[in-house]
Amino acid sequence: MRKENGRYTIFNNAISKKQSNQTDRWQNKFVKMFNYDPNEKYQLSVKNNPYLGDEFGLKDILRETDGDLLNSQNGVIISTIRMGFGHYRIAMAGASCARAMGFTPYWLDLLAIPGITTDVINYCNSWYSRFSRISQSNSFFNKYIWESVTTGEPSLPGLTQLLNAWIVGWPWRFLKTNVKDYKMSELFRNLYQALPADMPVLTAHMWNCMGAVAGGMTNVVDMMFDNWPMAFQLTEGAIHGVQSPSGYYGFRAMRGFDEKNKILNPLPKESIRYVGHLIDHELVENIELDCAARIRRMQAGEPRRFLVTMGGAGAQRELFKAIIEHCIPLIQKEKLTLMINLGDHQDNWKWLQEELKDHLDMIQTHFTWSDTKAFTDNIREKSVGGLHVFLHDNTFHAVYSTNYLMRVVDVLITKPSELAFYPVPKIFNERVGGHEMWGAIRGAEIGDGTVEVRTIPQTLQAIDLMSDENDLLELFCDCIIKNKSIGIYDGGYKCVELATGKKFVR
Repeated sequence: MRKENGRYTIFNNAISKKQSNQTDRWQNKFVKMFNYDPNEKYQLSVKNNPYLGDEFGLKDILRETDGDLLNSQNGVIISTIRMGFGHYRIAMAGASCARAMGFTPYWLDLLAIPGITTDVINYCNSWYSRFSRISQSNSFFNKYIWESVTTGEPSLPGLTQLLNAWIVGWPWRFLKTNVKDYKMSELFRNLYQALPADMPVLTAHMWNCMGAVAGGMTNVVDMMFDNWPMAFQLTEGAIHGVQSPSGYYGFRAMRGFDEKNKILNPLPKESIRYVGHLIDHELVENIELDCAARIRRMQAGEPRRFLVTMGGAGAQRELFKAIIEHCIPLIQKEKLTLMINLGDHQDNWKWLQEELKDHLDMIQTHFTWSDTKAFTDNIREKSVGGLHVFLHDNTFHAVYSTNYLMRVVDVLITKPSELAFYPVPKIFNERVGGHEMWGAIRGAEIGDGTVEVRTIPQTLQAIDLMSDENDLLELFCDCIIKNKSIGIYDGGYKCVELATGKKFVR
């Protein structure tokens, strides 16, 4: 990105002088707020990741001096942020595929690096989380404000634009937001300058990507999230790995990235690739085996296994309560097994115990990784019933427990976030933000999930259909196997290939 005649330009598209000046003020806000030192030096070292080191051979890059030196010869940096679970999940897919291809994955979480990165991201994330929670408790705010912020398509133009300006400055879809984010992320460059400039980097969030490019790194591949193209995800100087053909076109054409709907200069083809869904190696490698196990359990009349994922905001508690109450009699009749992953959200466990106070004897808890792993491995070939609750004390196990359980469940119930792309039969409950709608559309069209069920009655109907009947489970499993055969789930491998030049061989 460059500035000419007072206007910032990205991919040969310039924003106005007014917007450029606003962008400079945005960056200066953080410079002053957090006493940014442009000459600050970072000393980094490497330690084994205490949570998934054994699973992925994962090593953490930390702002410490007592660890090992980074080995740039056969390593791939995986740079991410905990902002919800989605960006961690994408990064884990990259780490898993990198290891499967013979590389050592180095984990760089910007929120684990004390300094300007932590200060700025925590500031932004606190506002995002606040408005995300409001969107799930206030239907007017969600429909007319939050969906507009997250898609760039106003429902009530005058009011929406006013509130957007107050909340985030402007909707995420527009090019001016991209420039604003880049200038903010430019403040992270000193961190990336402490790394080998030509080392392969996979990024799971645009701020990681922007910071790496601003820091002079030359081999950056951005693992693109969601299925709704928004300009703020682009970084000039990186290669963008997009998960769907429609997403590829939207980014390539810069479609809708101008707030006045002006046709923009397209993204150069050298800067973008359609790679497929970003999925862990273990899940892709075992698709045929796991789908065959689902059909075998179905034909044997075993309880149908459902996994529900619950986010930290707890804003969809009414929905989860309805799901659990609906499933309890089915569990008692041994028609259904329900697994609930609470992530690392202790407050949700307190809430759930109160809601299930008359059924506490039914709950089987799994609160350590060793227990979760042993339980999962034990039921690969054995029947299981009951109501199971999973809760962990760290983000890594909170996220990866869903991935690990995914192989042994029949149906995943989730909002259409990054989990929308995973090769498991899915029921898509109501989205959080308009951009997630397109994840459900993608899953429904390639045949590994339902359409988005936006009400509680629709969700309960989907559960009944998936537990009482066999045709949908058979259809989804068949589509998942066919999707694998044409490379739909190969995005993780493709991104590693782009970063390293090494081809993945099955």
